[in-house]
Amino acid sequence: MTPDELSGALSAALASAVADGTLALPADAVPASVHVERPRQREHGDWATNVALQLAKKAGTTPRALAEDLAARLAATPGIKAADVAGPGFLNITLEAGAAGELARTIVTAGDAYGRTDALAGQVHNLEYISANPTGPLHIGHTRWAALGDALARIMRAAGADVTAEYYINDAGAQMDKFGASIIARAKGEAVPEGGYPGEYVVERAAEVLEQEPDLLSLPADEALTTARELGYQAQLEAIRRTLDAFGVHFDVWFSERTLHESGAVEQAVARLREQGHVFDVDGAVWLRTTDFGDDKDRVMIRANGEPTYFAADAAYYLSKKDRGFPGKIYLLGADHHGYINRLKAIAACAGDDPEANIEVLIGQLVNIGGERMGKRRGNALYMDDLIEWLGSDPLRYSLARYPADSPLSLSGEEMLKQSNDNPVYYVQYAHSRTCAVDRNAADRAVVRVAPDGSDAFDPALLTHETEAALVGALTEFPRIVSQAAELREPHRVARYLESLAADYHKWYQECRVTPYPDEEVTDTHRTRLWLNDAVRQVLANGLELLGVSAPERM
Repeated sequence: MTPDELSGALSAALASAVADGTLALPADAVPASVHVERPRQREHGDWATNVALQLAKKAGTTPRALAEDLAARLAATPGIKAADVAGPGFLNITLEAGAAGELARTIVTAGDAYGRTDALAGQVHNLEYISANPTGPLHIGHTRWAALGDALARIMRAAGADVTAEYYINDAGAQMDKFGASIIARAKGEAVPEGGYPGEYVVERAAEVLEQEPDLLSLPADEALTTARELGYQAQLEAIRRTLDAFGVHFDVWFSERTLHESGAVEQAVARLREQGHVFDVDGAVWLRTTDFGDDKDRVMIRANGEPTYFAADAAYYLSKKDRGFPGKIYLLGADHHGYINRLKAIAACAGDDPEANIEVLIGQLVNIGGERMGKRRGNALYMDDLIEWLGSDPLRYSLARYPADSPLSLSGEEMLKQSNDNPVYYVQYAHSRTCAVDRNAADRAVVRVAPDGSDAFDPALLTHETEAALVGALTEFPRIVSQAAELREPHRVARYLESLAADYHKWYQECRVTPYPDEEVTDTHRTRLWLNDAVRQVLANGLELLGVSAPERM
């Protein structure tokens, strides 16, 4: 029996009480689904609900009396072993072993689909993250946003949402000219100009530009700057793509800021916002009245000299997302972008959207990783490709995804590489590899999921050990965890769940054998436990995939 099935049984019991007059509650007040959750203490049963406390007053009775009536009705429900009332009206429910254990077959049959829900069905979101300037490699901060952003996209899709992952290429503005000038200086063997980019990677970009345009240094100054800027930009953007590919992060859309200016979208955005009554002119500049919507000050869109500001591009970009059919717009920004929250929400309001529904701004906090490492610092920054070379994609992605985005993070490189139970990613991946080893050992002893005559050997009533009850209960929680992580935008919930599941599995492995001892016969208990083992393997693999982490078969 799944939580949804139990929820349905509770709703049916409430409806029955209303129908026979026991419960003085309008029929339309009976909830279509009743919330159930795992008790903190195992001895309190498999599931618990406080629905009696929620409805008793409206029904003109006491919570305990309502809970006792529900307990009596549930007692006749197939799959429910006991329903007990606790405290002022909590209902603790214990399932029959067979009803609970049936989940193992459900999971194995569902395969990759287990854990996917419709919690966010019908929602359409644009998720923008990283969006680094194409003037240098991705650094350690971008690495965190990449791990979190990609995991969030995967989890929201698993919960039924339509999510487009987007990278906003900041390829307009003075920084691009500074990048071009830095490339020219390095091509000449000179120091970069003041305000330029000193990183060693600029030497690499300069070599790539010279390879494409050997006559760069003999071109007129303006033409040389344009050539260096454009070729360097394309080379750096391609380097960013390669780094993200190595990290397992792929974007659906790469959106160029430059196109907003070249297409006239910035001017059109100003005009559209003016039509809605939020634009005004002062001292030759064009302003957006964002203070009407919670911003700390009004924002300049067009300077008095006619040049648009970054804010004008932000407004045009927001309107582009709106026009492209994204009701939900999620921004994952860096730690120094707190000031963007109110101004982006103000843009949404000025554009006629609901800033509480159509836009979310998530701020990721800083991260540092200490310890001996491979790779090198270039331009006083630790870059993503250095981190991947040093630590590998899996430890990085898992470690960065297992903490809330808004918590500052300090990690140890040595700890992330340890092959021990103290290392969370190793602990979870080892649990998956152990399930695979169990499968291999079982096959060697002819333990398979069907009986020798080909009949169904799965008997969930045989899963009676306390570790099996705990393991089945943990497996039941996975779809709920995915839905919660998606709704709350918190990928770390999936990681922490996997660690708890791995702990339950390791305990079960020590207590219950899938492969019989040499002098024992293979029984249906062994075959049924193989189903449970394979269900754990599937859930661990599904959860790791949501985090962009591999599920190794051997370690």
